[in-house]
Amino acid sequence: MTAPSRPSPWPPLLIAIALEVTATLSLRAAEGVTHPLWLIPVVVGYTGSLWLLSIVLDRGMPVGVAYGIWAAIGVVLTAVMGTVLFDELLGSVQIVGIGAIVLGVLLVELGSHKREQSAEVGA
Repeated sequence: MTAPSRPSPWPPLLIAIALEVTATLSLRAAEGVTHPLWLIPVVVGYTGSLWLLSIVLDRGMPVGVAYGIWAAIGVVLTAVMGTVLFDELLGSVQIVGIGAIVLGVLLVELGSHKREQSAEVGA
């Protein structure tokens, strides 16, 4: 008899990323406290994002993998949306840096799968 499977950690992780990016962009839009209504999505977004990240961890995704994906996708989306919404410039060095972050997270994710596979073989 097999144990019931846990729900997938991916939907709450993707929503957590979207909330974190929204909160960060709202923080930029608030311009300190010049536009204080933007602070509402900041608080809601960061709170919701961290709550969902805790659900992701509870569903069994390793913390290094979950946080790495959350942070890397957040960096990429925030940088791109900062360019689109706020006319912030991304230089070639920054683009290479973002690529390095993404590559690093992919390697962490790949390493976690290899470790899971070797643990299953040893069980």
